[in-house]
Amino acid sequence: MYEDIRNNKIKTGVIISIFLVVITLIVYYVCMAFDLGVISIIIAMTFAIGTSWASYYFSDKIVLSINKAHEASPEQYKQLNNILEGLMVSSGLQHKPGLYVVDDPQPNAFATGRNPENAVICVTTGLLEKMDYYELEGVIAHELSHIKNYDIRLSAVVSVMVGFIVILADWVSRALFWGRSRDNDEKGNPILMLIGLICLILAPIFGQLMQLALSRRREYLADASAVELTRNPDGLISALQKLDADPNELKTANNSTAHMYIVSPFKANAQDGKRRKTSLFSTHPSIDDRIEAIRKLK
Repeated sequence: MYEDIRNNKIKTGVIISIFLVVITLIVYYVCMAFDLGVISIIIAMTFAIGTSWASYYFSDKIVLSINKAHEASPEQYKQLNNILEGLMVSSGLQHKPGLYVVDDPQPNAFATGRNPENAVICVTTGLLEKMDYYELEGVIAHELSHIKNYDIRLSAVVSVMVGFIVILADWVSRALFWGRSRDNDEKGNPILMLIGLICLILAPIFGQLMQLALSRRREYLADASAVELTRNPDGLISALQKLDADPNELKTANNSTAHMYIVSPFKANAQDGKRRKTSLFSTHPSIDDRIEAIRKLK
């Protein structure tokens, strides 16, 4: 587990570095395509560093804002706060995460923040209404494990950066489609411009695949850590089954943050009763695979 925590910290640094390079190349291509002159690379570097800094320090606030979350006061959400207080003792964490709630009937939850000292756990009202005490404890323990394992830093940074790349790529594609380029591409470095164009086209795809792969791996680890905290695998198993069976769609869900939730906020169109498998494009491991992994811990 400590090896996974160390790897998460390393991955965060690597991803931010890759993001800096990719954004620099994309913005350089855009600047040259729109004939912004030789200062293009300076603009590109400044823009990349600025967005990377914002992604790291404000990713939690951005994610909470996207999901329209509000703080869960101890007076209004007494049981939720009591469960978190109890789990803090066994978790070994020194800083208690903030608690937030999203008004939505789908039962779900996520954790975010750049480190355990600046972390939050967010749950939906549907989760509070549909889970019993031990099921809710299992979900909160799962999210607390993401914080302890430093999954939240990796997840939040990747969410904001991938979302930003998708938005940037979409904007540039639309602008170039409508013929706003001045056809002065030859003034820029042709090799850098070619790489920038390739990044513009492929970065959103590879970013999403990287995001999905990281998400699936960390869910197994968080499930195992949650069982270690609660000593009650049946509570988490029951919670996962309820979460999977609920038909509601999360209104605030979007592709850039879907991997952060304990289960995917997007529901499959059909439930054929067959055992579902995890695919390359899944944001989460299948519930069947996760439950099987938890049962092996007993």
